Amino acid sequence: MDEEQLRALEQTLGHTFRNRDIIERAMRHASISDSRLDSNERLEFLGDSILGLIACERIYEKYPRLLEGEMTKIKSSVVSRKACARIAGRLGLEKFMLVGKGMQTAGDLPSSLGAAALEAVIAAIYLDADLNAAGAFLVPLLDPYITRAAESGHQQNFKSVLQQHAQQSLGMTPMYRILDEKGPDHAKAFKIGVELDGRQHEASWGQSKKQAEQAAALNALRELGVVHHDDNGDVRISED
Repeated sequence: MDEEQLRALEQTLGHTFRNRDIIERAMRHASISDSRLDSNERLEFLGDSILGLIACERIYEKYPRLLEGEMTKIKSSVVSRKACARIAGRLGLEKFMLVGKGMQTAGDLPSSLGAAALEAVIAAIYLDADLNAAGAFLVPLLDPYITRAAESGHQQNFKSVLQQHAQQSLGMTPMYRILDEKGPDHAKAFKIGVELDGRQHEASWGQSKKQAEQAAALNALRELGVVHHDDNGDVRISED
């Protein structure tokens, strides 16, 4: 990474590094490293914990009347790989990532790489400065996700919402069925549908059974009128 790129990255992150080696390592994927110890994987490990701590503290501060269970649901949504990938995309971290030639020629980088890079960046800022600096970088990025998760009423756990609705309204439990699958064993995709009260709701594909089940549950919730999309496209629990 040359001087111009480093300055651009520092500007993006809002932090000037005393130790630039550490931010360069945060951007270095294992595919371009001679050893995985020289990649961003160790920083990612540390950054994951720092992200969790800062998110928990922020949720605790913002919502003094929420109990542990609800705070845990919000945290799970906010620190998810999906949320981290979106934040990384917003920052444009993929432009600064150092990856092997094979990945460079494969087109767009997987979103999981951006999520890992974000966690590595969090650790890099923490190690270069302190926890306050990591928080100053992260809190403005996390706050919109925390607010949306708290206000949504579901925290992206659509299976839980559907189960609660089914048990309270119908006295039964949703049944998830694998309808199809494709791809090699190490990268299978699954098509899963949910059946409730004798009705088969629209099925969905996912890169894992869990992902497909969540998408199928969301389809069912939409069809049952339990959730709706607001003007911003976010999913909201419908009012009774």
